Amino acid sequence: MGERIVVEPVTRIEGHARITVQLDDSGAVSGAIFHVTEFRGFEKLCEGRPFTEMPGLMSRICGICPISHVLAAARAGDQILGVGIPEAARLQRRLLTYAQVLQSHALSFFHLSAPDLLLGFDADPERRHMFGLLESEPDLMRRGIRLRALGQQVIEDVAGKRIHPSWGVPGGVSQPAPESVRQRIRDGAPEARESIRMALDRMKQLLDGFRDEIDGIGNFPSLFLGSVDEDGALEYVDGRIRIVDGERNTVADQLDPHRYATYLAEASEASSYMKFPYYKPLGYPGGMYRVGSLARLNVAERAGTPLADRELRELRQRGQGAVTASFHYHLARLVEMLHCVERLEELCEEPELTGTHVRARAGVNAHVGVGSCEAPRGTLFHRYEVDDDGLVQRADLLIATSQNNLAMNRTVEQAARRFVKPDALEEGMLNRVEAGIRCYDPCLSCATHALGSMPLQVELRGADGALRARLAR
Repeated sequence: MGERIVVEPVTRIEGHARITVQLDDSGAVSGAIFHVTEFRGFEKLCEGRPFTEMPGLMSRICGICPISHVLAAARAGDQILGVGIPEAARLQRRLLTYAQVLQSHALSFFHLSAPDLLLGFDADPERRHMFGLLESEPDLMRRGIRLRALGQQVIEDVAGKRIHPSWGVPGGVSQPAPESVRQRIRDGAPEARESIRMALDRMKQLLDGFRDEIDGIGNFPSLFLGSVDEDGALEYVDGRIRIVDGERNTVADQLDPHRYATYLAEASEASSYMKFPYYKPLGYPGGMYRVGSLARLNVAERAGTPLADRELRELRQRGQGAVTASFHYHLARLVEMLHCVERLEELCEEPELTGTHVRARAGVNAHVGVGSCEAPRGTLFHRYEVDDDGLVQRADLLIATSQNNLAMNRTVEQAARRFVKPDALEEGMLNRVEAGIRCYDPCLSCATHALGSMPLQVELRGADGALRARLAR
């Protein structure tokens, strides 16, 4: 048994995890594992509760992407009721989806990833965080804060509060949208577009300085899965599933998201509480796939809005076929943010957005309901089985972060093999391994329902368990 380097916890992600880097007897890196160390129990909590409570209950899964869980649960409830929702509710659901993707991506890029991108992976960790960036990049960081605030304010205007809103319901939404939300978007959109444009330009200028990281952190062929409309354009709410391979050849198209269990399955490993989803026809682990911003832009023919389409064409030039370098998730998030601002502007001009008929009502007309949507981190599925009284008998939640689990483990191993030099262990090496996880912006409380952050401590131990080196921050 060789030595091990343990990175615990992984920092600047949402939730708790650790990374183990395994060394062979010669001292070279032989492998690495991403461990999720908490347990998620939301499916069990649903049992025996009315399906009408699911959207409000599921919004508590996550404080960053609650709208996605509300929406998936509400859409599953629509199926159980067997109703079509009013147009005003449909527009509201779309509006808050775009607002949520905007604010979540802004958090990921400006707060969690920008310290590495703008200060460098080898920068002093005492300074490599958003407060350090506020000293060196005050305008850019303040713009990032205001970008996130715009998305959150739109959510608060419509849903009543920014975090854990009980706004979506089976059959529609709980209340009409206020007229004030239109002006909120009109006032905020011009600066938002300018700020994203600045971040895109800055990011593209930086990429030449990260050639080793682009090549060595999560750069490998895989499947990509995301939602598209009937014409193949990017679609967050009402899409069908498309899967492409590493050369962007279509593997499957227009799959019914309600039947996800027929083509996606989950495996378990002793090393993690988070499951390992895979594409059934290719088996485990050969059916590894990625979801999220980069996957969505790989599967879609176009974004469907002018500014984002132009950026998407440029992004596509960074790969042969699909863009396979996970480092480019950062760039893909900026493209999606631009798309979301464009869509928000379009929606605020829709006359029916503030309509008062927002909910269809019915009883239990089906015993199974499946809801899906594109969450910031990827495709999300909620499935509920109910009895004649509408009480949940079984729930299944397939979370976006879980679907990236195989890819995150592959990324950690690739980064460790490329950058970790056990005989000269440096903090910047381990930060690059961590950064491989941050590419995916994982939300471990979605996948495990746990919170917390701690200072990073890395220990290198020999096969006899003796401490050889320690790095802490």
